[in-house]
Amino acid sequence: MEKVNLTEKFNKFEQLWSPKIVGEMNESYIKAAKLKGEFIWHKHDNEDELFFVVKGKLMIKLRDKNIQLQEGEFLIIPKGVEHLPVAEEEVHVMLIEPKSTLNTGNIKNEKTHENLDWI
Repeated sequence: MEKVNLTEKFNKFEQLWSPKIVGEMNESYIKAAKLKGEFIWHKHDNEDELFFVVKGKLMIKLRDKNIQLQEGEFLIIPKGVEHLPVAEEEVHVMLIEPKSTLNTGNIKNEKTHENLDWI
């Protein structure tokens, strides 16, 4: 059992939209990701997803509204809800989601990362 320093973890990678596993708990991974720009509309049919903003600002677009997250805020996206993450500037987020969660949900394309790195 060791503590995790998120600042140190974020300093270990530069890739955008490529989550890295920083821990695991029960049947979930804790992931660190750097985001910038617009992702893709997607949903996770079987998994809830938590976005926690560590640094910066993140907009989560939903079909009926937009939710702006500031540093220190989080949002849980229930399974089955379409969403589109957007970051005007680089943002650092911690994700908590079941191990089965694919970053692009129901969509497979060039942004899909099936085998995530542990850092």
